[in-house]
This record gives sequence, structure tokens and C-alpha cells, in this order.
Amino acid sequence: MVEHPGGPPVPTTEPADSEVRWVYQPVEVDAGDGAWAPGRISGWWQDPAGRSWCRLRVCRGGQPADWRPFDPERVRLLPVSGL
Repeated sequence: MVEHPGGPPVPTTEPADSEVRWVYQPVEVDAGDGAWAPGRISGWWQDPAGRSWCRLRVCRGGQPADWRPFDPERVRLLPVSGL
């Protein structure tokens, strides 16, 4: 794990596939400038301390998916189908 200011440590390696619940979950992500960007969660993982992490890809920006601590204030889960 690598420490970073303002949040929990970020994993330095990918969790084992057997520890990940792979999903397809559309989301909206707080862009930090008052706007929300579409994105997708492709996996959930819980670290040994019990924190939930999501493998998140934000559509705008072109960055690859990476593991981030799940923050429901910054990431809104959207319905997969229908309302």
C-alpha cells in the first residue's frame, strides 16, 4: 500500500481475482469542478481493514481503470437497467 494525502492507502498491486467481485456498474463521478462525469465500476474488493474499493474508470479523461476507495459522496451508483 502507498499512502496519499487525504485518504486511505492505495494498493500497490492488484488484488487476487479470487478476492474481487467482478461487475458492470454504471456510475457518475464527481469531477471536483461542480460537474459529474460518467464512469463504470468493473470490480469490488474489500481490503483486510474492511474498506471497500472499486475498480473505477471515468469516461472523460481517457485514463485506464484503477482501484480507488469507494466514496458514496463522490461516486453515484446508477441503475444497470430500467428504473
